[in-house]
Amino acid sequence: MSDIVRLLRPSQWSKNAVLFAALIFSKHLFDIRYVELVGASFFVFCAMASGAYVMNDLRDCERDRQHPLKSLRPLPSGRVSRGTATVLALVLMGAGIAGAVTLGRGFATMAGLYLALQVAYTFWLKEVVILDVMAIAAGFVIRAVAGGVVIRVPVSPWLVICTFLLMTFVGFCKRRHELVLLEARATDHRASLREYSPYFLDQMIAVCTASTVVAYAIYTASPEVIKKLGTDKLYVTIPFVLFGIFRYLYLVHQREEGGNPTQLVLSDRPLLANLLLWLLTAVLLVYVGL
Repeated sequence: MSDIVRLLRPSQWSKNAVLFAALIFSKHLFDIRYVELVGASFFVFCAMASGAYVMNDLRDCERDRQHPLKSLRPLPSGRVSRGTATVLALVLMGAGIAGAVTLGRGFATMAGLYLALQVAYTFWLKEVVILDVMAIAAGFVIRAVAGGVVIRVPVSPWLVICTFLLMTFVGFCKRRHELVLLEARATDHRASLREYSPYFLDQMIAVCTASTVVAYAIYTASPEVIKKLGTDKLYVTIPFVLFGIFRYLYLVHQREEGGNPTQLVLSDRPLLANLLLWLLTAVLLVYVGL
């Protein structure tokens, strides 16, 4: 049972927290009805994400055996059978879609798009250089949009832009870690890695870093955003964004981490504290008007 739980990767469910972004910035954070809807959507995406992870592990089982860390997972190690994993993946994805339907047609559409993207990523996109990372980022964008759709509030283009740029940055950092960690065995683990090099990845990471910071800075000073949120002081959160990105780059380049972005954010105290301070400051500015 513990291996089945590990196969579901509950530690990765925190990625679905992006569903709450629209709730927070639409000023409905303290509306219990809206919170319940987004909470339900969170569990729907957790079920679909776990099903997608199992599907991905089934697809990559042989390759993962070549990875020093992924070889310890339940499927590559043989502790969970392929038959059990197949049934589990189908049940989880089916339950997720069924739950999405109960939350409305629009949300069900977003859930279906997310699941279609996961299938495309598992069987095709993950092997295509650059598109592999953009597909990961698109998955976060779909989550962010779904969080607004489920409570029927307009989703800001800035939320889409900033989410996509930030997660593209994280995705390229992850590819760099894989390339450096596996060295000569990198292409045996992931075919797209043969098209990357540390220098090439560093160039794309630099572009994503600058783009993310500039996009967020413009967002905080946008007249439309100021009018919608009722504060012209959101720019004070820019230092948190800068520190978060710089700290992440430090961990990737100086400590050679970044293979598991979720674990990295949750385990690095300065990074986690910075994230919480950014969120607290943003909430105070939007809801209290400090």
